[in-house]
Amino acid sequence: MIKEFAKHLFPRVVLRENLRFSYTFCLGGLAFTAFFALIVSGVLLLFYYQPTPDRAFDSILFLESTVVGGKYLRALHRLASHGFLCLMFLHILRVVLTGAFRPPRELTWVVGVGLLGLSVFEAYTGYLLPMDQLAFWATRTGMELLATFPGGGWLRAVLVPDGVGESLSLLRFYALHVVIVPLGIMGLSFLHFYRVRKTKGLLPYL
Repeated sequence: MIKEFAKHLFPRVVLRENLRFSYTFCLGGLAFTAFFALIVSGVLLLFYYQPTPDRAFDSILFLESTVVGGKYLRALHRLASHGFLCLMFLHILRVVLTGAFRPPRELTWVVGVGLLGLSVFEAYTGYLLPMDQLAFWATRTGMELLATFPGGGWLRAVLVPDGVGESLSLLRFYALHVVIVPLGIMGLSFLHFYRVRKTKGLLPYL
């Protein structure tokens, strides 16, 4: 799978006609590039962020006011997240409009939808981490909405066992945002690129 992933990023041959510019050119690749920017900027943010209710917001203020380039780094992470989600939605829309979800690409489509779901959840878990008023109330609203779905009450108890913004809840959102969900996105990305090559996608040179 990793070998096919590398071949997809660095193909041996590219047809000239497939390099012409279009509005849907390389949306999946651009989304993965934005994801890579999120990883790099997120790792740098880890050097200053403190995942505790009483220190999280202060660490963000320290990053933006004292660290050289800190405000730019946080803005880059936020804008890359917006770009990542927008590119994912556009990529899904392109697949729907071109009918690229039809056999034999059903599994590729299912994996792509799973990637979109994980990406939205990744953005949601990151929203609480600054621990300002907007983050607190947005996350609390999301948790209340989640509780209205079947099984949502159980999932809410798992995510926020001691209430939104409390120490254990913040730690769980932090672990999900930094480690668990990104690993899931990376794994599904490998599988997605592998399936694209397996079914030849829309590109004959694969």
